[in-house]
Amino acid sequence: MKNSFWLILFALAACSAPQSQVFLVQEVMTIGSVERLDSAINTLISADAKIEVLASGFEWAEGPLWLEGQQALIFTDVPTNKIWKWTEKDSLSLFLTPSGYLGDRTDKREPGANGLTLDADGNLILCQHGERQVGKMLANLDEPKPEFEALATGYEGKRFNSPNDLAFNSKGQLFFTDPPYGMDPWDEKELDFQGVYRLDSDGKVNLLVDSLSRPNGIGLSPDQKTLYIAQSDPEKARYYAFDLDENGNVVSGKVLFDATSLQSEIRKGLPDGLKVHSSGILFATGPGGVLVLSPEGKHLGTIMTENGTANCGFDSNEKFLYLTADAFLMRVRLN
Repeated sequence: MKNSFWLILFALAACSAPQSQVFLVQEVMTIGSVERLDSAINTLISADAKIEVLASGFEWAEGPLWLEGQQALIFTDVPTNKIWKWTEKDSLSLFLTPSGYLGDRTDKREPGANGLTLDADGNLILCQHGERQVGKMLANLDEPKPEFEALATGYEGKRFNSPNDLAFNSKGQLFFTDPPYGMDPWDEKELDFQGVYRLDSDGKVNLLVDSLSRPNGIGLSPDQKTLYIAQSDPEKARYYAFDLDENGNVVSGKVLFDATSLQSEIRKGLPDGLKVHSSGILFATGPGGVLVLSPEGKHLGTIMTENGTANCGFDSNEKFLYLTADAFLMRVRLN
């Protein structure tokens, strides 16, 4: 790591509750760089943009989600079964634990929640690895509690693998992916494929895609006619674009961008979480950090984080792009 440093001292009580954290911020730390392959990237990321490190010390940070009412970012730490909250004013605090697994086993590898989103009523919706379901937190965001309602637990009588990432459209249909990353060796795999699904408001689960080896990040184009899926397969590290009809069904699909050849020692990571900017530009985590892709699949550049990067998300005004990258929470200012 280079440039100046944010020195953050953590006093964490192992696997315990909220009294656990102490942070001392001495100096801003920046990391990495922005690779610019096409001038179009400059309309979104200025020439002097820096990658700021906001917090550190997590096992695998994921699922960044902006809460406008609290002016806060929440994000998951999947292996520790926790959700953290960061604000400009108050720094970092524990938001929710447990987040994804409610059982008694202590040897699960990735028990926590992964992707997060809000429904139209402002409820927190979670991909819960440990419970192998898409769930809704029943408590208010201002007073979070680990009380959940299962919204979707399986397909045609068989349990999901471990729902990973999710996105709503304006009709209230929820699109989500179901790779096996959250499963442990003793978990019974009941489905013989890794699916992409749509959950309708009546509770029906619809299988949209069953041909991807490792579907992961998911997002919708601004007109909601295209569904983007990242595939975390080192042999086929790709981003896909699927055309949707007016009912949210997949009618065709294509490889939007193949990042397989980009993998290297200095470009860590695979296609993982992604978000779609209001301009239609994709910010898609993958080899090197966050790839910036046009809707046509042109690689405009990469936000190089020097770490495996799991996911990203905007604040409500798209002023910042927040990044969860391995042990770090980062952000980049946008134009």
